[in-house]
Order: sequence, then C-alpha cells, then structure tokens
Amino acid sequence: MRFLRQSLTGLFLFSLTAGLLFYAGYTIWSATMERAAAESEEPPRRERAFPVNVITVQQGTQIPVLTAYGEIQSNRSLDIRTRSGGTLVSVSDALENGEQVRAGQFLAQVDPSEAQFALDRSAADLTDAKAEVGEAQSGLTLARDELGAARQQSVLRNRALTRQRDLETRGVGTSAAVELAELEAFQADQSVLTKRQAELAAEARVDQAQTRLARALITFDEAQKRLDDTTILADFDGVLENVTVVQGRFVAANEQIATLVDSAELDVAFRVSTAHYARLLDDKGQITSAAVSVTLESLGVNILASGRITRASASVGPGETGRKLYARLDNAQGMKPGDFVTIAVTEPALQSVARLPAAALGSDGFVLSVEADNRLIPVPVTLLRRQRDTVLVSGDTLDGTRIVTNRTPVLGKGVLVRPQEMPPDSGTSHAALMVPDPALRERLIAHVQQSADIAENVKDQLLRQLRLPEVPVRTVERLQQRIGG
Repeated sequence: MRFLRQSLTGLFLFSLTAGLLFYAGYTIWSATMERAAAESEEPPRRERAFPVNVITVQQGTQIPVLTAYGEIQSNRSLDIRTRSGGTLVSVSDALENGEQVRAGQFLAQVDPSEAQFALDRSAADLTDAKAEVGEAQSGLTLARDELGAARQQSVLRNRALTRQRDLETRGVGTSAAVELAELEAFQADQSVLTKRQAELAAEARVDQAQTRLARALITFDEAQKRLDDTTILADFDGVLENVTVVQGRFVAANEQIATLVDSAELDVAFRVSTAHYARLLDDKGQITSAAVSVTLESLGVNILASGRITRASASVGPGETGRKLYARLDNAQGMKPGDFVTIAVTEPALQSVARLPAAALGSDGFVLSVEADNRLIPVPVTLLRRQRDTVLVSGDTLDGTRIVTNRTPVLGKGVLVRPQEMPPDSGTSHAALMVPDPALRERLIAHVQQSADIAENVKDQLLRQLRLPEVPVRTVERLQQRIGG
C-alpha cells in the first residue's frame, strides 16, 4: 500500500513538473511571437518633402543667339606670279613670309635687258614713223599748192581762149590763134587732173604713214609693258606668304613666287542647319544681315570681333548638309585666315517667351510648377530654342509661375517639395571665376613664365589673370591640361 502511494505521488509530481515546463515554454514562445509581431509593424511616417530650387518665370521679349563654328577667310587673296621669264636680278627685303607690304611696294625684278632692247628698237621705229608722217604731210601740202597753181593757170588759159574767140568773131583774130589758145587751155586742164592725182597720192601716203605710226605706238606700248612686267609690285596692302624665290633664281613666265593676303578684309565662313538658315531669311526669302560675334579662344584669352552676315553659298556640295554662310568682320585685329572660331548669330527677337535652365525641361515637353500647397504639377510648354544651358519656351499659363530649375527622377506630379527661390538668372549661366589653391596658383604662374610656345602678349595677359584674387575657371582648366594636372 505504501509502495502504491509513493508511486502515485511520484507520478503526480512528474506530471506537475512536465506541465510547469510546458507552460513556461509556451509563455516564452508567446512572448517571442508577440515581440516579433510588434517589431514587424511599421510606425506611422510623415510625408517627405524634397528640397528644390525654383525660379519665377517672366515671359517677355527674348533674342535668340545661334552658336556655330567656322573658319576665318581672307576676302582678298592674290597669287603673285611673274609675267615674264628670266633671272631675278633684284629681290626686295620685304619678299619674305609674314612681311607686311603696302600697295605699289617693290617686291622683285626679272632681268629687264631683253625688254629694254625691244623698247629701244620700238622707240627708233616710232621715231621713223613720226618722221615719215611729217614728210607725208609736207608732200600733201606741196601737192595741194601745185593743184591750186594748176587751177589758176587753167582759169587764165580759158580766159585767153575766150578772148581769142571774141577777136575772131569781130574779124580781128585768126583761126590759128584760136586753135593755139584752145590747145593751151586743154593742156592747163590736163595739168589740173595730174595735180589732183598727185594730191590723192599724197593723201594716201599720209594715211599709210599715220597707220604705220599707230602700229609703232602699239609696238612701243607693248615693249613698255613688257619692260614694266619685269618689275613685280604689291597690288594692295597685305601680308606675304608662300614665298618661294631668292635673288638669282631663274623663273618661268606665270610662275607663282608668293601669295598676298589682305589681312584687313576678313570673312568668317560657317555652316548652319537648314532650320536655322530658314530663321535668318526675310519675307522675300533673302538672307538677312544679322549681327554676328566671333570669338577666337586661346589659352583662356578670347579675341573678339563683330560683323554681319553678307551672303550664303549658292549650292550644297556633295556629302554636305545645311547651309554655308559668310559674314564680313569689322576690325578683326589679332585674327588670321585659317583660325577656327566660335560664331554667335543674333536671330530675330521672339515675343512672349521665357528663358529657363535647360535642366528644367523634361523629355516629355513638360516643366514642373510649384503650386500654393508646395506640390508639383506638370505644365506643358513649347520648346522654341536651345541656347547652350538654357532653353526658350512659351506657354499659355507659364507667366508668373514658379518652375523647378532642375528635374530629377524622384520629382513628379503631386510630390511635396520645399521650394527655395532663386534669382531669375540662376541656372542660366555657369560660374566663371574661382579662387585657386595657393600652391596651384604658383604652379600655373611658373608654367606660364617658363613656357616657350606662348606668345609674350598672351603670356602677360595670363599672368595678370593668374595674379587676380579670382581667376577664370576656363583659364585654370586649360593650363592644367597643358601641364597634365
């Protein structure tokens, strides 16, 4: 009986211990699950507001500027050639590449001996022709005098004949005397005919002498021209290049010895698209004389010139597109033919247009407008021009609205933003100045001072810029590229 009681007591204690252990495990498992469930629940979040830069759009009159690239060309370029062959007996010191010459300045001379001999012979022939003309004119004068005397003698003989016939009628004269008078009158008339023939012959001789004189004059002028052609002069003010001769060299006729380039009369040739070309036409389809600004960039130093479009190419060459335009430059100092330049063409003004940063316009043709509750709304606009980092757009509800200056993928319709108002011209131009590190500044100054391929005037301008508190960014970047930094 005692054994049974102890067994039941042990079984009860075992069951109680197992139940307590199960309850403890269940409690721990429940607490773990409740905690895991509590951690998986997200806490309530507030809507995020994205910071954006905005500008207030102001529509008005905008003047588009078309940017193109072209080459400087000389409006006048002349190949200097020899008009006659021979040995160069004299060459001017100015006949060198890069020399500036004036109109009419002596450049060189071909051996003039043969031309001088020909001129002397033609001068002698001319003297003979002049003497012959004088002699012929004297003979004509004499022939006319003789003709006049013969006519007077004929008149006298005819009067004598009339008198003899009158005497014969009155019975005083004889028939023999009348016949003699008739014979003398006939001889006088015959003499007049002879003298007239002599006069015509003298006139023909004068004409022949004058023709010979004219030919002698032509020959003399040709000889003079050949002699003048042995001397080579500059036709206009310009700069010489491609000089290929020295004194003592034999040159052939029509051989090129140099090229004369007028550095004052410069044009710039550049190509634009057909659409841009159409914008530069007037109502009659003619190219307008739009103003252009030309920039030659060199190591941060810009050489500027202005001008106007004067003409367009007549045709489009094989493999070419667009249109080629030419502009005449005014006072383009420092520029040379062959320079590659940047051209800014002023287009006709546009009305009711807004200028925005290029990053404000999406690929879908919309800009993002910030409403009163600081939420974004897409606004459709019409793109008119792209001007480097800006765009010219138009829209019906664009004036006075606040536009996001830089769109990002997270910005869209209904997004809450924190707008930061920017000046109207913010985002439309890049920073142009910077304060370089002192070590970098000294390094750039030393490079410019030691560089041998930089002209002295350009070197002075660069050193002045580098010593300023703020230096143009483009100058620093280009110098770093040159030194590999």
